[in-house]
Amino acid sequence: MLSKNKVKFIISLQKKKVRDEERLYVIEGDKLVKEYLMSGIRVRALVAKPGFLSSVPQDLKSNIDEIEPASYDNLKRVSTLKTPHNAIALIPIPQVEFKPSEILKELCAALSFIQDPGNLGTIIRAAAWFGIKNIICSTDCVDVYNPKVIQASMGAGMHVNVHYYDLARFLKISSENGIPVYGAMLEGKSVYNQKLDRKGVILLGNESKGISDDLLSFITKKIIIPKFTGAVQGIDSLNVGMAASVIFSEFSRRKKKST
Repeated sequence: MLSKNKVKFIISLQKKKVRDEERLYVIEGDKLVKEYLMSGIRVRALVAKPGFLSSVPQDLKSNIDEIEPASYDNLKRVSTLKTPHNAIALIPIPQVEFKPSEILKELCAALSFIQDPGNLGTIIRAAAWFGIKNIICSTDCVDVYNPKVIQASMGAGMHVNVHYYDLARFLKISSENGIPVYGAMLEGKSVYNQKLDRKGVILLGNESKGISDDLLSFITKKIIIPKFTGAVQGIDSLNVGMAASVIFSEFSRRKKKST
């Protein structure tokens, strides 16, 4: 069964500093682990109950460097969940080259100071669903490999490149290349009435403060999701994860309609 040193090491990966040093992150859950295995992604270590291990096809095991049988108590010690699943896996953090000129050839999203892991995970999942391949995060956004982000994205991170970069520099490059920047703002024009291009940057801001002041000058088109109710109390705005999903959907719908 799982050694004390292995337990300690897996727990240490809950810290961003250790993840960065070891170039590893943790995924949890039977379904998520199996999806990673079926995708062909290299798995550094699979820690699971014997019953789960026996359910993994032999051909998929060839992508696993190390297989560790574990008891329920082992998994409970290393899990970030109240009720642990049957399996966790250690996944190498991929090396993804940041090429603004290539990213700006297609629609992408830029996130300013997103702090809630659930929101970032939801945005990644929505991006994968609607075909957005790249998300550029400001350097003060929550870490994409935070366990709560991984849980919220539910494997969608396999299909979306998440970069961390100085957003002002990135948006300056966008501006210099004539690429539109769509800023999601309360004073914007309805996304349903705004002209939307096939490529551009969708800029979304912090959960409570919105888009950072230093980025406002780069916005070429301000957009908003209109409210379809007269109710005021309790629904003054949408959660940024929900807003991203609606906006991504409209861009995707327009793109499909024009083909």
